[in-house]
Amino acid sequence: MLIAAIIALGAGTYAIRLSGVLLRDRLELSPALQRLLPMAAAALLAALAGTAALMAGTEFAGVARPAGVAVGALLAWRKAPFVLVVVAAAATAALLRLAGLP
Repeated sequence: MLIAAIIALGAGTYAIRLSGVLLRDRLELSPALQRLLPMAAAALLAALAGTAALMAGTEFAGVARPAGVAVGALLAWRKAPFVLVVVAAAATAALLRLAGLP
């Protein structure tokens, strides 16, 4: 059963990618839609990152995780090395949890 699901998902993914190549010349997008698509992708990624940073399943993740994400985002914005960003974000969340914050 699991192998069948993996094969079906793989075939579906391949079909979606192939349809983009095959339909590229037949589908004409308006200039407004062409400008909107990159912004829509960025908005989708921002929503996904926000949900992952704030939620643990169906409940609020607590203060430690968003604080760690905020520290990581600040360091990434300041162009700190990636290892430093990850370690600082993890350390912030760990220290806040050690202090008793959820």
